[in-house]
Formats: sequence, structure tokens, C-alpha cells
Amino acid sequence: MIIEHAWLLVEAGREEDFMAAMREALPIIESAPGCHGAEVRRQVENPQRFILLVQWESVAAHMEGFRTSPAFEQWRALTHHFYVETPTVTHFDAPIARA
Repeated sequence: MIIEHAWLLVEAGREEDFMAAMREALPIIESAPGCHGAEVRRQVENPQRFILLVQWESVAAHMEGFRTSPAFEQWRALTHHFYVETPTVTHFDAPIARA
């Protein structure tokens, strides 16, 4: 399992509207094949900044599955018009094993 990490910078004054749209958008991404859950958190130090964390079976499930699907277009329509800049999206591998 991998984790998608995306920094989301929202236009000043639109944070509450963004959070309402995200409540509607999260079930869309969570219904995608290979998605094992998603959450969005607001940064304490900068209330315009949010982080999206999504658990995927693989990078392919995200990039070749969800990102090429009609569901992604629904996601984009609900969320992307709030962003000041294009979100930075990266993927993280499994946690480092403990000794």
C-alpha cells in the first residue's frame, strides 16, 4: 500500500466553501478501485493550506485508475477551482519497519 500526499493551497476567504466541497468529494475518491481511505486536514499555522492523504493499493491504482476515470473529473470539478496553485502530489512507500 502507498500513500498519496498532496499539498493544497486554497484561495483566502474560500476555506469554508472548500471544506464543504471536500466533504462531497471525499466519497468520490474513496469509491475508486484500489482506494483504501482518504482524509484532508487543515494546517494550523496557515489555514489556507490543507493536506490530502489517500491510501492506494499502488501508484497505478491512483495514476492509471482514478486519474483517468470519470470520477476524477467529478473530483476535479468539485475541488480544483479553489486552489491558488497546482497541488504538489507525491507518493510514499510502506512505512520503514521497526527494529
